Amino acid sequence: MSKNLGLIVVIVVLVLLGGCGCSGYNKMVGLDQNVKGKWGNVQSEYQRRSDLIPNLVSTVQGAANFEKSTLEAVVNARAKATQTTIDAGDLSPEKIAQFQQAQGQLSGALSRLLVAVEAYPELKANQNFVNLQTQLEGTENRIKVSRNDFNTSVQEYNTVVKTFPNNIFSGMFGFKEKGYFSSDPGAEKAPEVKFN
Repeated sequence: MSKNLGLIVVIVVLVLLGGCGCSGYNKMVGLDQNVKGKWGNVQSEYQRRSDLIPNLVSTVQGAANFEKSTLEAVVNARAKATQTTIDAGDLSPEKIAQFQQAQGQLSGALSRLLVAVEAYPELKANQNFVNLQTQLEGTENRIKVSRNDFNTSVQEYNTVVKTFPNNIFSGMFGFKEKGYFSSDPGAEKAPEVKFN
């Protein structure tokens, strides 16, 4: 009788672990797919920004005496940003940081370009340039929303992967912690405003 009871206990434990494992695995798969979908949205928004840049550069190039080095910096940063790609299956913290750094360099180059435009009233009056600038601003807002959505989905995924009993099965099935977008370097410092 005690031999049968021991066998029953072992079977019940195995069934419970199997049920937890299947349920946890299915949940992790669903959350992983959600993260990959959100990553696709992030890439789509960055691609939209990248697609606007050639039109912006050609419009600005038409302005007489515009700083050639500023335009070259934008073109080079765009090239580097479009070469830095990440497979949705490998969204490690290091890969996300690498992607974010390349996109941050492009953002910086675009910012310098838009500041330099201030010295060219004919560009600020050019309707094509104004339209492109408006589209670029809208795209930057869409990028922010996509990054926030991505980070929310990563947080949910990471929480499930790291909590018990899923943490037992996540390692066995290859579910690893994913990386977040973080603020750009220097964003924690308030800008210095000087009035002359």
